[in-house]
Amino acid sequence: MPGFKPKTELILTDDERAGLTRLARRRKTPRGLAQRAAIVLACADGASISAAARTAGVTWPTAKAWRERFVERGLDGLCDEPRSGAPRSIDDDRIEEVVRTTLEETPPNATHWSTRSLAKRSGLSQSTVGRIWRAFGLQPHRSETFKLSTDPYFVDKVRDVVGLYLSPPANAVVFCVDEKSQRQALDRSQPVLPTTPGRPQRRTHDDFRHGTTFVTARPACSPP
Repeated sequence: MPGFKPKTELILTDDERAGLTRLARRRKTPRGLAQRAAIVLACADGASISAAARTAGVTWPTAKAWRERFVERGLDGLCDEPRSGAPRSIDDDRIEEVVRTTLEETPPNATHWSTRSLAKRSGLSQSTVGRIWRAFGLQPHRSETFKLSTDPYFVDKVRDVVGLYLSPPANAVVFCVDEKSQRQALDRSQPVLPTTPGRPQRRTHDDFRHGTTFVTARPACSPP
């Protein structure tokens, strides 16, 4: 039942705690392994299984199973069990190299790896590279935008602008003006966040323009 604390005591050695902390916090740790490490750390700090499950974002049976696996086998118990079928023809070192190359390098004359280009680089098949990417949640072809405003009046300005659209003044016309040019020397306003397991590359939606002249305007009201 949720909240139940097992009778088997969970006590970590200094080396075990350090190893679990690295797995839980290291950016390039596969998501599943990071969750298992977080479960064990939470339980070792006195949390119930249900609380550890909430912390890691998993179900109660899952948290209980990984806690028991760690108690029985230590850090090795957090690794996936061997699966049935033919033995792997690709060892861990080659898989790690594919993951490392995807995350830390870029191909010549391109911004991101494709399965074809990385297969040529690694000597593996295109389908094998695709399976490795899916296993580690890698999607180098995708990117997202983000923006963190440092303007202390950001919320007030948003309310002013949105208010013009939702409730414009009587007998007024609201104009929205923006610039558009397809050929500019652009530089992102903040560093690009690289691809990580389970998350695509992220970049800011705004940028700095070098060597161009532009006009910035905000929505305004004008009488008809």
